[in-house]
Amino acid sequence: MNDLVKFKFYETALEANRDKQILAENDIQSFIANEQTIQSDWLLSQALGGIQLQVFENDFKTAEKILIDYHENNKFSLKVEHTVENPKFDFVCPKCGSNHIYKDDSSTSFFGISLLSSDKYVCYYCENEFTHE
Repeated sequence: MNDLVKFKFYETALEANRDKQILAENDIQSFIANEQTIQSDWLLSQALGGIQLQVFENDFKTAEKILIDYHENNKFSLKVEHTVENPKFDFVCPKCGSNHIYKDDSSTSFFGISLLSSDKYVCYYCENEFTHE
C-alpha cells in the first residue's frame, strides 16, 4: 500500500512550501500538514511536531534525493563576489571571504529582546559559523 508518510518538519510555512514546490517541479506529489493550525497559534508547534511535509511512501527516497541535490546545488550557486556594499560589520567570513554575514543572536534572545551579547556570526554564502574578537 502506498500511504502518506511524514517526510520533513519545518518551523515556518515558507520553508515547507518552498520544498513542496521543488518536489512538484520534479513530479513528486506532497502535502503540508499542520500549516494552518500552527499559523493561527504558533504555540502549538511543539505539540504538533511543527509543520510537516508528507510524501507517499514509494516516493520517499526520490524526494529525499531531490531536496538534497537542490540544497547542495543552491548552496554552491551563490557567488562570493556578490557582497553587501556597506556592510554592517568590517570583517569577512574566514572560510569564504564574503562580507555578507549576520550576527546570530538566536540563542541569546527571548521574543526578539536581546538578553546577552553574542559574538557568534554566520555567513549567508557558506553558512560558516564563527566568532570575531
